[in-house]
Amino acid sequence: MLFVVLLLVLAALGLLVPALATSNTIWAWSSVGASVLAALVLAWDWWRRRPGDPVADTQSVDQLAAADDQRVVESAVADTPSADEEPPEEDTDAADLLVVADLVDEVRVLDERPRYHLSSCSWLAGRPTLGLPVQEARQLQFTPCALCTPDAVLVRRSRSAQSG
Repeated sequence: MLFVVLLLVLAALGLLVPALATSNTIWAWSSVGASVLAALVLAWDWWRRRPGDPVADTQSVDQLAAADDQRVVESAVADTPSADEEPPEEDTDAADLLVVADLVDEVRVLDERPRYHLSSCSWLAGRPTLGLPVQEARQLQFTPCALCTPDAVLVRRSRSAQSG
């Protein structure tokens, strides 16, 4: 619809040039007519999409439902990354982050990948990894994997070792 309005506005500008060059009023009125027609098309499009219209609302609800379904599918796919996709980042709270910053437990990293993992992480299956202390991995800007949750596991181990 916007394309039609754009064409009408360009036509109005095109008709304005001969109107100014020849001083002929027919060109000027034709330019005004094209501009009015563009305004009418815009108004009709707005009226067709106006809020509160039951047809437009039904269409919007259908579109929103389809978008929600798509988001659910995308989030399900995101929860199980493919072999080429990076797993999501673990959300570590500030208190656990302070504990992790002092730990020297080994985590596994992949070259050119931003996450660090536990050695038991399913996402690492068959991939060549490097072992690093978690403290060093953090300093090198690696972030924890949400699949194996290394921060949560290492903090839990650390706290149980301190209490036991």
